[in-house]
Amino acid sequence: MAEWIPAARSIDPHVHATWARLWASLSPESMGSAWLDWAAHLATSPGKRLDLLHLASEQATQLAMYLAQTWGMGPAGLRAPVEPPAQDRRFADPAWQRWPFNLLHQSFLLQQQWWEAATADVWGVEKHHRDVTAFGARQWLDLLSPGNLLWTNPVALERTLREGGANLQRGFMYFLDDLSRAWSGRPPAGAENFVVGRDVAVTPGKVVLRNRLIELIQYAPTTPSVHPEPVLIVPAWIMKYYILDLSPHNSLIRYLVSQGHTVFCISWKNPTAEDRDLGMQDYLDLGVRAALAAVNAIVPGRKVHATGYCLGGTLLAIAAAAMVRDGDERLATMTLFAAQTDFSEPGELGLFIDESEISLLEAQMAETGYLRADQMAGAFQMLRSYDLLYSRMVNEYLLGERRPMNDLMAWNADATRMPARMHSEYLRQLFLEDALSEGHFNVDGRPVSLVDVEWPTFMVGTLTDHVAPWRSVYKLHLLSPAEITFALTSGGHNAGIVSEPGHPRRSYRLRTRPANGTYLSPDEWLATTEERPGSWWPAWTDWLRAHSGTPGVAPPSLGTPEQGYPALADAPGQYVRER
Repeated sequence: MAEWIPAARSIDPHVHATWARLWASLSPESMGSAWLDWAAHLATSPGKRLDLLHLASEQATQLAMYLAQTWGMGPAGLRAPVEPPAQDRRFADPAWQRWPFNLLHQSFLLQQQWWEAATADVWGVEKHHRDVTAFGARQWLDLLSPGNLLWTNPVALERTLREGGANLQRGFMYFLDDLSRAWSGRPPAGAENFVVGRDVAVTPGKVVLRNRLIELIQYAPTTPSVHPEPVLIVPAWIMKYYILDLSPHNSLIRYLVSQGHTVFCISWKNPTAEDRDLGMQDYLDLGVRAALAAVNAIVPGRKVHATGYCLGGTLLAIAAAAMVRDGDERLATMTLFAAQTDFSEPGELGLFIDESEISLLEAQMAETGYLRADQMAGAFQMLRSYDLLYSRMVNEYLLGERRPMNDLMAWNADATRMPARMHSEYLRQLFLEDALSEGHFNVDGRPVSLVDVEWPTFMVGTLTDHVAPWRSVYKLHLLSPAEITFALTSGGHNAGIVSEPGHPRRSYRLRTRPANGTYLSPDEWLATTEERPGSWWPAWTDWLRAHSGTPGVAPPSLGTPEQGYPALADAPGQYVRER
């Protein structure tokens, strides 16, 4: 008699994967349970319902008085009921102040205000569910904004009348072009002007190591002498490394080289189904550890300034904790760009991370072997749906204005996949369990602790970061006794890091907490730290210089064949070009 294979094991994975595809990998059970929790507790909170009813009545009165004023029947000088938030530019054009568009946009803002009140402070609702319902309400409101439709958008209507509909014709052609590119998997329009190795990622160097997961690039010196300690950069594997080597004018790597640093940078392979079983331990062994061994061979006898960006910074912090545990003293300093080490408050990205959501992703990744780049990009777009989606659609499809592509936008469209095992471990161990900050993240089968990390540390948080909120990044102050220099820069997760000297409207704050120094809360830090104009890059290189040995060392050769690290190819290598 044939052995019985449990139906749950043989049938359910395929059903779950199909379910994931139907819902674009966003768990309807997770969203549904959040709304049910909110609705059930609101139903048993008559006082809250009365407050919301009173708010709705008050808003209706305000809107009626505003309407009467616009018709010349009410008191003069009455202000609009709601002023949009400073960062909301949807209704900034004067055309929105004319009838009937003033009523439309004020009705929308009042509705937005009501839903903010309705999803906040409902007795008994679990925090994650409260955040999910508030986020869901914002998504629906952003979708239904009067600015998104031609007949309710006065700016688009005026443009259509003035151009005789030519703007809509251009917009329709843009829509067809975008649709064609999406179906064929081609990059967005204009990205062809930013070719890797020709227009971006052009800082000269050599690939000096290649394994199944990384290429290590060593950059050619541009100064007659260099600082003794080399810099090793660990970028995030969720994106291609050349965010740090964009065009020559805004390349952080080129800037470091020009300041007399010997720079190495990891370029991660874009994984395929064959890489499905690569896990966090592999990213540590084949990534950080392999790169560090190569740097030590090429620049022998020197400690290393290790630098990590985003997930690469998290991985570097894990590696550093393991090195301290094992008595490895090869690092001189550690720098973390927009990198979280405590995931107890991960920001809005945490809205997409719970058991139901991760299980849905795992079901789909079990079939493909990886998480597709567009799946992660979709989540990031939802975090800033107006900025990244609707405003672009309005400008391009209604106004007929296509924003010129720039290097940062082209890089953002050049996304990467993630191996199934690694991504599952990352989400579960770091986001769900917060294992790193709680001291039970295992490396080589044994836990590591950030409490042991005492290397001088430079950290960068970005003020409007939706991926790694700066207050979450700041939490390393609670986990490590090291000397920590924290810089908070204007901009978001990417633009705040790509902040070259001379960039307009850039500013930052900077303060150093000495080793074992007194803790300041993030709000205290922000209130008492002076804002400085300009880029934080010079401040970082000054810090690196202060933690380096005597300058004036001759640059090392590009690679060392006798130690097993020959120059294999010109930068930027082959992995960064993989689609």
